[in-house]
Amino acid sequence: MTSVSVAASAMTAIKKIPTSLPDVFILEPRVFGDERGFFLESYNERVMAEVGIVGRFVQDNHSSSQQNVLRGLHYQIKNLQGKLVRVVEGEILDVIVDLRRSSSTFGKWEGVRLSGENKRMLWIPPGFAHGFRVVSERAQVLYKATGYYSPEDERTVAWNDPDLNIEWGLNGTLPIVSQKDRNGVAFRAAETFE
Repeated sequence: MTSVSVAASAMTAIKKIPTSLPDVFILEPRVFGDERGFFLESYNERVMAEVGIVGRFVQDNHSSSQQNVLRGLHYQIKNLQGKLVRVVEGEILDVIVDLRRSSSTFGKWEGVRLSGENKRMLWIPPGFAHGFRVVSERAQVLYKATGYYSPEDERTVAWNDPDLNIEWGLNGTLPIVSQKDRNGVAFRAAETFE
């Protein structure tokens, strides 16, 4: 294969799908499947740069959770993190909240279904709070981060904040939430970005 055909095939390796929040988008990788299973390219620096992800990833995280676990809404006020999130097993409702005061969508949220079946990824740049609820019996969530985890800079917005009014799809059931997330602050009191 020549270098020209490699570059051409790399450009078709992923589909970029916009969301209602500026700079947040879904990535749908090209999946090659047959009777043996499937193959996909989950990360390629050149392809990511072509779709607008140019930051360097410094940390990979793996979260395993049972049904109705709700994690978030997390962000770091300093030592900012962009996140590339995907699910390798199960399904989650991934939620993003715009915390950039200068944005036309400040205080707005979007929910995206990510699953091992749809193989989609979600790019969340710095300036957004992030959380998810496990929809399936279990879920394995992987995400790459552009900044190191910094406990002193981590902030949590209450997952059930009435101003945000996020539709988590709980249908009257209570989620399983950590103590840290139970202590999340109200959106109106949250530290935000310019």
